[in-house]
Amino acid sequence: MEETRRILRRAIYAFLRGYQSFTSIAVLLVSPVSAAVLFSQAMAPSSSRMMGTIQARLDALFAAAGLPATSDLFSFLNLKFSQTIVSFVLTLPFVLTFLVLAKASVIQLVCGSSRRKEFPPSLPSILRLYLPLLQTHLCSAFVAISANAAAFSLLFLAFNTADALGLTSDRLILCLSIAGAIVYSVLLANSLVACNLAIIVSGVENCGGFLPILKACALLRSRAATALSLALPTSLFMAAAEALFHIRVIKPYRAANRLTPSLIGEGTLIIYIYSLLLVLDIIVSCMFFKSCKLASESDCELGCSYSSGFASKADKKDAAAACVFVRSKLLEQQ
Repeated sequence: MEETRRILRRAIYAFLRGYQSFTSIAVLLVSPVSAAVLFSQAMAPSSSRMMGTIQARLDALFAAAGLPATSDLFSFLNLKFSQTIVSFVLTLPFVLTFLVLAKASVIQLVCGSSRRKEFPPSLPSILRLYLPLLQTHLCSAFVAISANAAAFSLLFLAFNTADALGLTSDRLILCLSIAGAIVYSVLLANSLVACNLAIIVSGVENCGGFLPILKACALLRSRAATALSLALPTSLFMAAAEALFHIRVIKPYRAANRLTPSLIGEGTLIIYIYSLLLVLDIIVSCMFFKSCKLASESDCELGCSYSSGFASKADKKDAAAACVFVRSKLLEQQ
């Protein structure tokens, strides 16, 4: 927890130090994404045709897989999963354009070397990172889909094994459902954390595709708990902003069936707050990446000192040179 607090303090300090640049990014690049996310989540329940089609397909899929599709837990999971799919489809164009550009800008400000840190970052430097970040974003979406598929495969095996053994009591089905929900949440959370870190790796090292995801998984070794604890605060605040938008904007609009100046003002303010939270989440990921790199450097130095008593002179020289190289690269990124 101490490391989590330290990273959060550094992220807030970096945000306040570059407040004007980060708020400009939030207004110009992130606010269209925030508006799309908030309105898509509000529109998802009313999109009866699309929602009905997706829910019917998921019900058929659950029934074919032998899952208890009629249980309350799987009905709720079906509803939320359908809303997530609708929101993902509606916001995808904004995410692949505005959000990727915003992440490139924030990475340039936070993780760029002292020679490249510009307030605000130049347009060519942002566009240079766009293609690698876009490739990593698409690969991360594939990883998230794969994590969902893996979780549902485990549920399929668990429920069909229980059915084959004749263990079909309501209490056992409930226990399996709860355990499945926990496993699903853990798998999805870890995959999202790895994908978020992969975006930062892609921006800092200017590489795209699945390679940043592999590097992010290597950096996350024995640090997954820290990554999850860092993702929790911003996720809770963003969920609170989504609920506030639904209560203060969507419900009054549906009740009155017209827009008022107060609704427009409150909606704009909530969208701005949501945009700031998204920017802060990217900054936290950047600070966590720096912490992981420093930890990797420490491990490298420990390995060098450990091998000094057993390695030959040539091996010692190579190990020392590697440590110096890693340290110089880290100093450039500070």
